[in-house]
Amino acid sequence: MHTADSRDVLAHKGTLRIDLLRVGLATAMILLAPLVAMQFTHQVVWSGGDFAAAALLLAGAGLACLRTARRVARWRPWQRVAAVGALALFFAALWVELAVGVFFGLGS
Repeated sequence: MHTADSRDVLAHKGTLRIDLLRVGLATAMILLAPLVAMQFTHQVVWSGGDFAAAALLLAGAGLACLRTARRVARWRPWQRVAAVGALALFFAALWVELAVGVFFGLGS
């Protein structure tokens, strides 16, 4: 059984911080698109709640994909792609449902 020494723990904390920073920056960059679009057209109308829900969904999806990718790192490449792809499809379906209510009528 392998026990983590202090170097392993510190290395993991460093990569965790970088991963959180990357997910946060990616979420912010994606959310800039509707924010900029709202300045130029009246067809995009998002409230603060919309931005909060989108940020939560995007950050959650990013962190879940990172965690899944780390857990399946020793699997075959096609299995890794399938696992992360299934997770991405789940979050995409959730996004569509919240946006327009395709499946259960939860959207606007």
